[in-house]
Amino acid sequence: MRRRGLRPTATESEPPDQAAALEIAARYLAPRPRSAWEVRRRLRKAGVDEATCAATLVELERFGFVDDLSFARWWLEQRDRHSPRGRRGIEAELHQHGVDRETIAALRLEDGMPRPAGNEDLPSTEEDRAAAALARHLGDRTVGGDRRDLQRLAAYLVRRGFGADVAWSAVRNAAGAADAEPDSEP
Repeated sequence: MRRRGLRPTATESEPPDQAAALEIAARYLAPRPRSAWEVRRRLRKAGVDEATCAATLVELERFGFVDDLSFARWWLEQRDRHSPRGRRGIEAELHQHGVDRETIAALRLEDGMPRPAGNEDLPSTEEDRAAAALARHLGDRTVGGDRRDLQRLAAYLVRRGFGADVAWSAVRNAAGAADAEPDSEP
């Protein structure tokens, strides 16, 4: 029995067909790129059976709407632009979005390559990402010389997925740059 004003549940209606599944996927993909795993999960949540789900994903992949490597590149670019993370952090996030190890490995091989036109300002190496993350975290503040402050900054970078050696290098570079700047007061 259907209640007034509510949508039918999966048990009250037939599962979506291929056209409806494509519509569901298109609406889901409209705001941003998604991994194949995310699209599959969304289709399953909508009650699409496994065969229709697989056929829909094949169709979306054929037209280039779903591509895990492109999604991973987009994710890396968004992270570099808005909230830089270390390699381990990015790989963990991609894994949470269902990107397989082979795709992550392919993305890792591309790391450090020159950015496409219009993205030259983004960091391209792990060290550049660490420096960008630290600069974003510090804002207008300078790095103090206190050992405890330096440890906190390095721990911050490690929590963001950077290796300890990269984190300490970025903190030392930032502290050295702060020491090299002349004081504004005479």
